[in-house]
Amino acid sequence: MSKGAGIDLGLNEAYNDLFSTQEERDNAGRTFVIDLDPAKISDFPNHPFHVRMDEEMERLVESVKERGVLSPVLVRPMPDGGYQMVSGHRRKRAAELAEQPTLSCIVRELTDDEAVIIMVDSNLQREQVLPSEKAFAYRMKLDAMKRQGQRGDLTSSPVGTKLGIRSNQELAEQSPDGKTQIHRYIRLTNLIPELLDMVDNSVLKEKDKLQMALRPAVELSYLTEDEQRALLETMTIDDCTPSHAQAIKMRDFSEKGKLNADVILSIMQEEKPNQVEQFKMPKSRIAKYFPAGTPAQKIEDTIVKALEMYRKRQREMER
Repeated sequence: MSKGAGIDLGLNEAYNDLFSTQEERDNAGRTFVIDLDPAKISDFPNHPFHVRMDEEMERLVESVKERGVLSPVLVRPMPDGGYQMVSGHRRKRAAELAEQPTLSCIVRELTDDEAVIIMVDSNLQREQVLPSEKAFAYRMKLDAMKRQGQRGDLTSSPVGTKLGIRSNQELAEQSPDGKTQIHRYIRLTNLIPELLDMVDNSVLKEKDKLQMALRPAVELSYLTEDEQRALLETMTIDDCTPSHAQAIKMRDFSEKGKLNADVILSIMQEEKPNQVEQFKMPKSRIAKYFPAGTPAQKIEDTIVKALEMYRKRQREMER
């Protein structure tokens, strides 16, 4: 190397030191890329985002088989010498299904709270994120922010009145939801799993499963677990979910200590706005005709089909 080249290199290093922060220089020194066996990378603890075996995952697996994982995942080294996934659980699973021997990984030293924030932010950018995933992800991130000394009083009010302007702007930049919506999602973590699944199904739209909108679900999150269980039983029998107004009424009775199974049934039987008139029949009268656990929608479809066949037969007999 020429003397001039050595002088230029020294100037570049001095320039970098002058115009970069100490944190940036430290991060650069503790980040590198290596290939790891996917089976040796542990999952992030309490990871709120599900790795679903849907059509999108099937396409990802096929892509990995053809071209490999194009974007490296992010992992962090652990004290026991292993590595923990921070961002890239879907890519890791696709690599395993595609039987890839190694996975390109960006290794970065991160504290627990740094890892949580990165994990949440990277996954919230996905095309489809379920309400339950947002609920637990926002809760984990806000807990991490509190431990880091940042403002975390978003959970103190449903309208976020204590949230400062600076924090409000930061949250708006960091997530696709505003402070009020984030508070609603966090409230969902107080729902029993069966009710939370119904909220998720408002996005998934799975057949023969009940769906519940976000707003009534938030109101129901203030009910005790026993009250939620009683409501779930009524919802299952009647094959319906409460409206926002009905959920508000249940919350009011609950806060007054007056909510029980009878009150829940009475509220659920109230006619909803624009509700289509329904014909109801005791389940005991038709239970013997269907296997145990048959979804209500399937029972209804079968009965309607049987009635159509009966009417057709009656018309043929009248000719």
